[in-house]
Amino acid sequence: MRDRAWNIGLFLLRLTGLYLAFGHGHGKFAGLMHGEADQFVSGVQSMGFPNPKLFAWLAASAEFVGGLFVFVGFITRVAAALAAIDLFTAALAVHHAHLQVLNAIGVGSTPPDQIKLWGNPELAIIYGLAMLGLVFCGPGRFSIDGMIHRRMGRE
Repeated sequence: MRDRAWNIGLFLLRLTGLYLAFGHGHGKFAGLMHGEADQFVSGVQSMGFPNPKLFAWLAASAEFVGGLFVFVGFITRVAAALAAIDLFTAALAVHHAHLQVLNAIGVGSTPPDQIKLWGNPELAIIYGLAMLGLVFCGPGRFSIDGMIHRRMGRE
């Protein structure tokens, strides 16, 4: 029974990939495909990445394609690792989560207007932790990876 519950839990955790793909990655990915992502590319450039268009594509792909791969359970650990890197980069470089934590515990002195401008890092952190959990635990039995492992006799 524990095995079934474990695999159902991993499947439910992989559902976060579906929302990551369509809630966050699809718009960026479609914008880049149609040449309408100048604001996103300039945001990547403002973070100091050397080739902002390339890194914008990598970030959008990690969220959209990686999210879909996580959802269906295909090369799950790799897709989840790439998505986690993307999400933690967003939490730290865009939303300045580390400075917001320092401010929240009374050590930092960031003005409230600046914190509001940075936005909330909470969602990126939660998704990043979900992806990191899948990196360590794998996709479970109810996945394409699980099916491949069963067919190869490596279950």
